Amino acid sequence: MGDHKEQQPVRVGAAVRRRRRALELTLAVVAERSGLSVPFLSQVENDRARPSRTSLERLADALRTTAVELLAAAGPAASVDVVRADPAAEDDFAPRTRSLVRGHHQLHASEFTGDHDAGREFQHRNDELMYVADGAVEIEAEGRAYRLGRGDTLYLTGGVRHRWRATVPDTRVVVVAVAEHIEAVQDRSR
Repeated sequence: MGDHKEQQPVRVGAAVRRRRRALELTLAVVAERSGLSVPFLSQVENDRARPSRTSLERLADALRTTAVELLAAAGPAASVDVVRADPAAEDDFAPRTRSLVRGHHQLHASEFTGDHDAGREFQHRNDELMYVADGAVEIEAEGRAYRLGRGDTLYLTGGVRHRWRATVPDTRVVVVAVAEHIEAVQDRSR
């Protein structure tokens, strides 16, 4: 075993698919523009095939971008990241927020312990789920009030204005949402 760190292969499939859909192109159109086959492009988008450098450049040209941009928008093939609890924080009863996912990912998750600014209103572009791990909260969303206790969840679609507050000391709420940089919301005006 060497001392070097092996680089993970890059997944360009999701980046290719996002770019193709943003341009409202079919696989057939991209295949025609790039000279690559539809089955191969489908495999690339589903990360079952990795394009060569030449194929990636042809694909980028067909998508009116560059290979560098596609690679920059790509993610590693696989990742596992453990975020450990802070044992020192268990003795501290001050309100706190802890990110449960590190880095720039499609999913964002945070744990809120204790109370926070109950007057602060939130409105996220993408959907989110609130899970009460311990304690209880009151949530106001779209003019309605909801009381949630331990084990309850509340799902909010993107764009819903809401605010919440803990009603029991040491309440823990986990909020999981599609990250803001992801175009997950459909145009609701259509």
